[in-house]
Amino acid sequence: MAVSPTTSASGAPTPQRPEPPDRPRVTELRLSAFAGHRRTGFALGPCTLLAGPSGCGKTSALRAYDALARLGGGAELGEAFPDPAACVPERARPDTQHRRGFRIGCTADGPEGPVRLDLAVQAEPELRVVGERLSAGDVVLLETALRDPGRRAVQAAWHTAGSTPVTRAPLPDDRLGTALLPLRVAGRTDGQRRVLAAAEQMVVALRSVFACDPRPERMRDPVPSGTGRLLGGCDNLADVLWRTRSECARRHARFVAAVRAGCAGPLVDVLAEPRGDGTVRALLDRGHGIRTDFARLGDGELRYIALLLVLLTGPGVLAVDPAAEVPAALQTLTVLTDGPDRSLDPCQRAELLRLAARMGEAGHIRTVGAVSDASWAVGTDGVTVVHLKP
Repeated sequence: MAVSPTTSASGAPTPQRPEPPDRPRVTELRLSAFAGHRRTGFALGPCTLLAGPSGCGKTSALRAYDALARLGGGAELGEAFPDPAACVPERARPDTQHRRGFRIGCTADGPEGPVRLDLAVQAEPELRVVGERLSAGDVVLLETALRDPGRRAVQAAWHTAGSTPVTRAPLPDDRLGTALLPLRVAGRTDGQRRVLAAAEQMVVALRSVFACDPRPERMRDPVPSGTGRLLGGCDNLADVLWRTRSECARRHARFVAAVRAGCAGPLVDVLAEPRGDGTVRALLDRGHGIRTDFARLGDGELRYIALLLVLLTGPGVLAVDPAAEVPAALQTLTVLTDGPDRSLDPCQRAELLRLAARMGEAGHIRTVGAVSDASWAVGTDGVTVVHLKP
């Protein structure tokens, strides 16, 4: 899979915008051998669009990012890769032991500087980690390898820099070793503390990811009153509106202004209304006593409203699992969305992109979206376009 140089929306090299140095964030995704990708790597800015025709690997790139995020949160391999065979490059030949697999990785920048994570996974005949490397500069902080195929473990060695250069111990072969290091490394030496700091930076950068694909057909009907945390399909948008409208008047006013900019007709408010049966329905207040039920809205309007709400909220509202031990002010949420422009008219997609760029510039929410054609992003400051080619 070929990748053209990372460019801005205008086609010029993308200038790197300064971001708060204390917020870990993923700045590069590497797909060394994953699905249709071979030796693919690209930089990720505060707002990134992966662009290209069908079959160029946009969706698989998002899938790889989401899988790394799940592993960073402590998920098992089977949860992160429910269909591992689909992750193996089509032309990958099995070795003499009938093994095939894939390789992915990323770079997380933050207080510790750039930290690289590279992961090799065996998909066949059984799913397991066969190698992992966490490094900073020229120093390998953690390295694992499958030494004995008969054991459900990999041999790990992590940087110590004390009287013993490295510490060796087995780690499970069904989880990301980097996410397990805080439970294994004592932190007694400078080397061990560096390992812990780098692992924490990588895990914090990966964990706060919200994969979002609004489904209009599930947003029109009233929904049961629940937790007020938005699901990835935005099915429970009405319930979340009921919560967010009362939590922060300033944020809600920004949300209403953005909805007004992209939806036809007068608009005074976007609200939710509880019903007597324990459900909540969402409405547009048109003023003068006129209210439009969400059931009357088109797919584009509903997707636009849902994506606006995602960008203007945070981990406390979205159904994500951020690092609870790290203050929210030191984390950056990343929104992954396949087809953010789907069903949107030119005004809606331009307004949505401008908002995504502003939120990314502030350092609170980064966006990675996949689109077939990114020509409509031309002229939008703060947007990185990565052109993927079959």
